[in-house]
Amino acid sequence: MTTQNVTIPALSGGSFSAYLAAPSTQPRAGIVLIQEVLGVNNNMRQTADDYAKAGYLVLVPDLYWRLEPGVELDPEDENQWAKAFELLGAFDVDSGIEDLKATLPVLRQYPSSTGKVGSVGFCLGGKLAYFMATRTDADANVSYYGVDIDKNLAEATKIQKPLILHMSENDEYVSPSAQATIQQGLKDNPLVTIYRYEGVSHGFSRVGSSAYRKEAAELAGDRTLAFLKQHLG
Repeated sequence: MTTQNVTIPALSGGSFSAYLAAPSTQPRAGIVLIQEVLGVNNNMRQTADDYAKAGYLVLVPDLYWRLEPGVELDPEDENQWAKAFELLGAFDVDSGIEDLKATLPVLRQYPSSTGKVGSVGFCLGGKLAYFMATRTDADANVSYYGVDIDKNLAEATKIQKPLILHMSENDEYVSPSAQATIQQGLKDNPLVTIYRYEGVSHGFSRVGSSAYRKEAAELAGDRTLAFLKQHLG
C-alpha cells in the first residue's frame, strides 16, 4: 500500500487536497471517504489505509478547504470539538457535494481503476454520503450516523444505486423521532438498507475515541465491506 496527498481541481475553480491510499493489488475499485466534522485527521487517514488494505483505491478530500485548508481536529479535546462545530456552521453543503463530485472522475480515471466508485462517510460525511446517493452517479454509498437526513427525505426518490445507513440508537445528534422519520421515509425503497445499533452513541466507529464501541464498529465494518464487495467488486 502507498499513500500520498494529491490535488483535485474544484468544479467551481480553485483546487483542494485529498489524501490518497492506494493498494498494491490491481485492478481496483474506488472509494470516496468523506470526513467527519473533524477534518481529514489521523482517524480518517487510518480508515482510508484500512480500506486500501482491503483492496480499494481511497481518496479523502479536504472539504473544509474554502474555510481553512488542512484542518485536523481531535474529538477528545473540548476546544477542538468546539472548533469543529464552528466549521460545520460555516460549511456550505452544496459546495461540499460539488467537491465530492469532482473526486469521482479522479478515481474512475485512475490507472488500473475498474471505473467503479462508491462513497463511505461518517457524521457530516454520513449526511454527504446520503447526498452522494441522491445527487451523483456513485455506484454504492454508505452513511455512518449521518445527520439531518430526516430533513432531506424529499430527495430519496432520486436514489438509483444501493445505499446503507448505519444508525446509532442513542445518537445525540439524530433524535429518536428523526430516526423514526428516516426509517418510515425510506422503508419502501428497495435500494436502501438501514442498520440500527443498540446502546451506542454517535461516533461508535471512531477508533481511539471515547465514543468507540468495538462490537458495533466491527459489525458495521463487516457489513460495509460485504456491501462494497457486492456492488463495487
